[in-house]
Amino acid sequence: MARYTDARCRLCRREGTKLYLKGDRCYTPKCAIGRRAFPPGQQGPSRRKVTEYGLQLREKQKVRRIYGVMETQFRNYFRKAERQPGVTGENLLRLLERRFDNVIYRLGLGASRVEARQLIRHGHFTINGRKVNIPSYLVRVGDVIGIRERSKSMSRIRENLERATENNPPAWLEYDSERSVGRVVALPTREHIDIPVQESLVVELYSR
Repeated sequence: MARYTDARCRLCRREGTKLYLKGDRCYTPKCAIGRRAFPPGQQGPSRRKVTEYGLQLREKQKVRRIYGVMETQFRNYFRKAERQPGVTGENLLRLLERRFDNVIYRLGLGASRVEARQLIRHGHFTINGRKVNIPSYLVRVGDVIGIRERSKSMSRIRENLERATENNPPAWLEYDSERSVGRVVALPTREHIDIPVQESLVVELYSR
């Protein structure tokens, strides 16, 4: 399966904003945006005028990179969002928010979506008591997310459990720190999705 293997800080610099792809590092002075807030491969900020298409493209790339999906997969999400009733842009974000790797990140059980994806692939999490190792799995209302018993002894999992205890998940999720389980209590709405994007520009791009 295709995946991005280059330095992730380059993606934040290219989009000109923090995408929080490296977990805790993004909150420290080591963050690349704070030191070099211009696209990689050039010496200093560009003075080139950005076209309307360029703005739409950058917004699409920003959304795609935040959630860590490849181009074909992202286009499939968009087509699915188009077929659903309601606003296409909001439907798209709701689908991406319901991804299993994003839910693990939102619950605080992963420092980043990248780490959450890796832990899921290694089979450390369950949904409704059954192991699920597919990061793109779309959760539904009522789903209970847990951690496999044999995984709780891992040092990284223990660290993430402490993180989840202090984490404040969005209103459509809830976390029980005593039982170390999360629950999907509702479908996400646009108000619950705090990523800095204008989804309308993504819709305009695919409508050209």
